[in-house]
Amino acid sequence: MKQNMPDVSFIIAAYNAAATLSKAIDSALAQRGVSVEVIVADDCSADDTKAIAQGYADRNVRLLALPRNGGPSAARNAAISAATGRWLAVLDSDDAVDPDRLQRMIARAEKSGAEIAVDNLRVIRTDGTPAETMFAETALAEMPQLTLPAFIRSNALFQTTHNFGYLKPIFQRAFIERHALRFDEALKIGEDYVFLASAMALGGRCVFEPAAGYDYHIRDGSISRVLALHHIDAMIEGDKAFLRKHTLDAEAAAAQEFRAKSLRRGRAFLVLVQNIKDRSILGTIRTAWGNPSAVGHLSMPIAARVNRAFAPLRKLIGPQADLTAIDGATRSRKG
Repeated sequence: MKQNMPDVSFIIAAYNAAATLSKAIDSALAQRGVSVEVIVADDCSADDTKAIAQGYADRNVRLLALPRNGGPSAARNAAISAATGRWLAVLDSDDAVDPDRLQRMIARAEKSGAEIAVDNLRVIRTDGTPAETMFAETALAEMPQLTLPAFIRSNALFQTTHNFGYLKPIFQRAFIERHALRFDEALKIGEDYVFLASAMALGGRCVFEPAAGYDYHIRDGSISRVLALHHIDAMIEGDKAFLRKHTLDAEAAAAQEFRAKSLRRGRAFLVLVQNIKDRSILGTIRTAWGNPSAVGHLSMPIAARVNRAFAPLRKLIGPQADLTAIDGATRSRKG
């Protein structure tokens, strides 16, 4: 006898996630008021990730063992193709969700006739500092719908502490399949941004649930804390691919240009910092001359040892400048 379609398919891309996977799966299975299936796509882990997922086989948890390591996008795509739920919910293997999260989000989306829903997040750091809510609930309550221009504009580098790119959406699976939408497997950073932007560019309406229902863990060494030049290059290429596929209205196009300028400034800034670290006076002058706005980012915090090490070069850009380390102030997602 054919089983009823579950309300939610949780999509978990896992790679060497043995230490955290059980907590993520348990939180998905603990959802109240909705039926769920959990799909764990193992990306060729070398630890006990597969064994842990297999231990839940009798609780509607399926393991997909990928034949080769393809990154989180490839793992998520495999899981999406195997999903049977009415809604798709991406859950990182080191995160967790509240028991009532999906019930709240689905109810809000279906009441509004929306194909996408997002909610607030709790930020949990490994250094033991108290958890904090990423966005003020009152602010989200006053913004019932997330539009494509607002989403794009919020994803500019060095603008705010957090942006809407951190959000963990749920998607109506029929909408995703109707548009054959999948994560860009060429991207190693920003793939979740492009996926949500693409869904909205295709006409998907996205509503806010102001309450925090997702525990977002920031761990040391994640690319949300270390932004490198090749990450920005990948984001720029991702935007190019996005624009080849979608036509934006005037407001969204203006937001895209705002984001593009921030990426160019961010790239020039990283080149500038590297020039300074390499003690390349000519390279520093050339980069600063070509993109003067990149110099402004040098006022961001940095470890004192870097300032001391390169103090002789500070006169090139002004006595008040700091050489920044790209850390938690960057606006990238966890990887």
